[in-house]
Amino acid sequence: MTTHDKPTYVIDGIIHYCVGNMPGAVAQTATLALTNATLPYITDIANKGWQQALKDNQNLLNGLNIHQGKIIHQAVAESLNYQHNPISF
Repeated sequence: MTTHDKPTYVIDGIIHYCVGNMPGAVAQTATLALTNATLPYITDIANKGWQQALKDNQNLLNGLNIHQGKIIHQAVAESLNYQHNPISF
C-alpha cells in the first residue's frame, strides 16, 4: 500500500507511483488543469448544443453513459448486465 510519505513501490524492477487523491495535495493547480482540460468541451456544448457537440466530437459521445433513462455506453451496460441502447439523434 502506498501513502503520501511512501508513494512508490517496486515490482520486477519497475518503480510504481500510486497515491490516491494526489490532486487534493495541489488543489489550485489541479483545478486549473481540470479547467483547461474541460473548457473546450464545455464551450463546444454551449456553442452547438449537446446533441450537435456529441455528433461532432467522438470524445464527448464516448463520455455519454445514460440518456433518457437508457444506458448508452456499451461497456457500462455490459458491466451491469443491462441492455445497451445506442443513441440516435
